[in-house]
Amino acid sequence: MPEFQTLDYRVDGGIAIATFSRPDKMNTFGLAMMQDLLELFDLTDGDDAVRAVILTGSGRAFCAGADLGQGGETFHYKPGGRPGDIDVDGVRRDGGGRVTLRIFRSLKPVIAAVNGAAVGIGATMQLPMDARIASTDARFGFVFSRRGITPEACSSWFLPKLVGVPKALEWLYSGRVFHAEEALAAGLVQAVHPPEALLDAAFVHARMMTEYSSPVSVALSRQLVWQNLGAPHPMDAHRIDSRALQARGRSADVKEGIGAFLEKRPARFPDRVSRDMPDFFPWADEPPFA
Repeated sequence: MPEFQTLDYRVDGGIAIATFSRPDKMNTFGLAMMQDLLELFDLTDGDDAVRAVILTGSGRAFCAGADLGQGGETFHYKPGGRPGDIDVDGVRRDGGGRVTLRIFRSLKPVIAAVNGAAVGIGATMQLPMDARIASTDARFGFVFSRRGITPEACSSWFLPKLVGVPKALEWLYSGRVFHAEEALAAGLVQAVHPPEALLDAAFVHARMMTEYSSPVSVALSRQLVWQNLGAPHPMDAHRIDSRALQARGRSADVKEGIGAFLEKRPARFPDRVSRDMPDFFPWADEPPFA
C-alpha cells in the first residue's frame, strides 16, 4: 500500500474511505495531493476487496482549492519546474485534470462526502465522481474568474453535463461561493445531511450501489455511461453495449445471478475486476495530450 502524504486511508466492509489529512491547511491541493490521488485510484482499482470509494475531508474543509503559498506565482507554470509534473511541447499538464481523468477511468464507484469548503479543484475533482453527498456545512465555489484564471480539471466538459449550460456558466462567470442547498437544487449534489450523519449516509449510498451487484458489471456500467456521454450517435453505444452483453452473457457471473434470482437467495458473484474484465476492455484509449 502506498504511503500517502495527504490522505488517511482505510477499508471498511468493502468500502474504501480516503480522507484528506491537511486540516490545518484546509486540505488545499498541491503536487503531493495530486500524486496521492493518482495512486489512490490505482490502489482501489487493483484491490478486489474494494467495491466503492468514498472521498472526504478532515476539519472544516473538503478541499479549499489550490495551495496558494506561492502567491501570485501559484499558477505561473514553468516547464520542467517540479518533479512529478508532465510537460508536453512546452505546456504543463494541469494537475487537477490529471486527477479528474484518473477518476473518470475508475473501475469502482466513487462518492464525494463533502464535509466543508469545496472550492476550485476541491469542487472540480468531484465532477467525475458518481455521487456527491454534502453536509449542511458544505460550501462550493468555481472561483477561477475571481483569481484571474480559467476553469481547470476538465470541468468545462463535466460541469455543464451535470447541471446544464446556464447554471454552469453562472457559477463560472461569477466565481461566487454557494451553499449545499443550492448545489442540491441544481443537481450538483444528490443529498444534504447534518455533519454528524454525512459519512454514514455515504456508506449507505456506497453499499446500495454495490452490495448485491456483480463487481465486473458495475465496472463496465460505469465506463459505458461515462465513455458514451460524449458519443456522437446512439450507434456508438449500441456497438459497445452489444459487445458487453455478449461477453457478460457467457460469464460465470450471469449464471450465478440468474440462479440466485430463481432460487430467491443473494448472489455470490465469482468474477473479479482484477482478472475477469472482457478482452475488448478498455475499448476507448485516452487521447494523447498534444
